[in-house]
Amino acid sequence: MIRTVIIEDEKPASRKLERMLSIFPEIQLVAKLESVEEGIAWFSENEHPQLIFSDIVLGDGLSFDIFEKIPTKSFIIYTTAFDQYTLKAFKLNSIDYLLKPILDEDLAGAIEKYKSFIPSDNAVSSQEIKQLIKKDKSNLSRILVKIGYNLKIVQTHEVSCFYSENKIVYLQTQERNYPSDFTLDELEEVLDEKKFFRVNRQFIINSDFIKNIHTSPNYKVDLEFQPQEEITVSRDRVKDFKDWLVC
Repeated sequence: MIRTVIIEDEKPASRKLERMLSIFPEIQLVAKLESVEEGIAWFSENEHPQLIFSDIVLGDGLSFDIFEKIPTKSFIIYTTAFDQYTLKAFKLNSIDYLLKPILDEDLAGAIEKYKSFIPSDNAVSSQEIKQLIKKDKSNLSRILVKIGYNLKIVQTHEVSCFYSENKIVYLQTQERNYPSDFTLDELEEVLDEKKFFRVNRQFIINSDFIKNIHTSPNYKVDLEFQPQEEITVSRDRVKDFKDWLVC
């Protein structure tokens, strides 16, 4: 039996996932938790399960807070409406990342993936996690940004570039720029490398928005929508940049 915990603050979603899991005879549900506070308390006092299905955005914080406070060797399958947390999820024992609404075939695939990677002692080594990231990392397609007290979903295909300014990374769209919670290094890991390229330490650009490329005296890129600062390709990136343009 696979001892399993659900972490989900929306009761309908929790009940639906429980019903979906009930068709798998090997799954033994041992707890349903609804908050970061409840999660920290439960994992502090109970034997950790083999498998966790966890939403990311909970009413009192992110479920990541639970596992940063109480380290676990359990495998985690994250379930969420947003895919902007992919990189951090895979750093915290995640073996899969299911976007809501969860499809039956995706859930079955995630459970099979758990079975294929589970070691005999149920522990996850850092090397195994790195291999899972390399094999199963999906490209970031949506980003959740905050505008005052409101949240907005921005599709990455709408972003002409990501750039760093005063230690904050912004994404530029036709409408405006938005601050994000990412670093450029993190974005490099999760963006579609066929579409996005880091031209220097400050900019990652989207090929769909390239308007012009100047080659003298330096490689300079003009985008349809960009901040006022010029975008210059670093000398050590020019060859890779040209290769990327035709890949």
